[in-house]
Amino acid sequence: MKKSIMALSATLLLGGAVSAQKVAFEEYTLDNGLHVILQNDPSAPVVITSVMYHVGAKNENPERTGFAHFFEHLLFEGTQNIKRGEWFKIVTGNGGTNNANTTEDRTYYYEVFPSNNLELGLWMEAERMLHPVINQIGVDTQNEVVKEEKRLRYDNSPYGELIPEVKKKMFTNHPYRWTTIGSMNHLDAATLDEFEAFNKKFYVPNNAVLVVAGDFDKNQAKEWIQKYFGVIKKGAPIERETFVEEPITKTIKSKFEDPNIQIPMIVASYRTPSMKTRDARVLDFISTILSDGKSSRLYKKIVDDKKMALQIGAFSYNQEDYGTYILYGLPQAPSTAENILAEIDAEIVKLQTELISDKELKKLQNKYDNQYVNSNSTIEGIAENLATFHLLYKDVNLINTEIEIYHSITPEEIRDVAKKYLNPNQRLVLDYVPTDKSNN
Repeated sequence: MKKSIMALSATLLLGGAVSAQKVAFEEYTLDNGLHVILQNDPSAPVVITSVMYHVGAKNENPERTGFAHFFEHLLFEGTQNIKRGEWFKIVTGNGGTNNANTTEDRTYYYEVFPSNNLELGLWMEAERMLHPVINQIGVDTQNEVVKEEKRLRYDNSPYGELIPEVKKKMFTNHPYRWTTIGSMNHLDAATLDEFEAFNKKFYVPNNAVLVVAGDFDKNQAKEWIQKYFGVIKKGAPIERETFVEEPITKTIKSKFEDPNIQIPMIVASYRTPSMKTRDARVLDFISTILSDGKSSRLYKKIVDDKKMALQIGAFSYNQEDYGTYILYGLPQAPSTAENILAEIDAEIVKLQTELISDKELKKLQNKYDNQYVNSNSTIEGIAENLATFHLLYKDVNLINTEIEIYHSITPEEIRDVAKKYLNPNQRLVLDYVPTDKSNN
């Protein structure tokens, strides 16, 4: 009884936090097309300036993959007014931190400063947009940095080729078939003119959103935004090609040998709809049911109870155009990959034929409430969420309302979505195995 009261109290507190934690924001657009979102929070004397560009790996020439990720690095090299190698010194010298990241769909840059350095943050991001220096020394330097990153994250990392292999097999037409890091041969072959053209096309105000979040004066911020960003010329309209993948109707079977592993992995991967869809959010629920934590269905059954696997997992690789739903397991002898896949399939069939209980649904909702609170608990999280919901979802207020979508998901929807997307004839089955040294 005591535990029930404590659980009820925690639920009520969490529910209160969810309803109370509405993110207030203001948005407007400059004449050059730059969208601006301001979110004022004076609770801590810090401010973030961030710019998200609607360019990622999917916008690349198939013969020049890796450009978007390369620019994540290249645009820290310097500008006409920030000397090469000075960017990070300026940030740290003024008490700040900064970073950037790239996906298939967008590239994101940000600085976090003490509140009295807002103008500096805005000036630096405007400099990156207006006056980047793209020269051979910068390209050569960052080429070596990216090659080292590829060696670390992919070539020499256990299971490092898992996502690249899945992407290659799941997509035949869409640019999602290659990874954000791209091909080193493509980067080596690229000319300075090609890098300059890519910058001119995509890193323009009408292809970006600027977010300022934290402790700042709105009127002053607007003045500075107009001063530094308003003078940047609008770029040419970007024509975006639509890539359509035919449905998978027959199991795709593949094998990959990884010299960095000793334990094989079985992978089952399904193509799913855009992250903007309701079905994608239902699939998030399904992945949580199957493999989120030690009480999840797959972990409890296959790892704990039957001792068939060392590890089991499932996750949604959510993207703007299509998603990929990936299940994986590491067999524990004497169990085999086939045994693991059969157990996974049995749990999927259960989801396709039986409704989850009200208790399990409530547990899901509580987990997503917790994730919602955590994702908006820092100005960094809020800024990135605001930028993402505007740029990729076209609805900034999803930062406040997406949790309501998750709360409205029913057990019937979970059953129906599992039936719709998670069938054996709709997937890739990848045997990801150690390199056979007897062939060497």
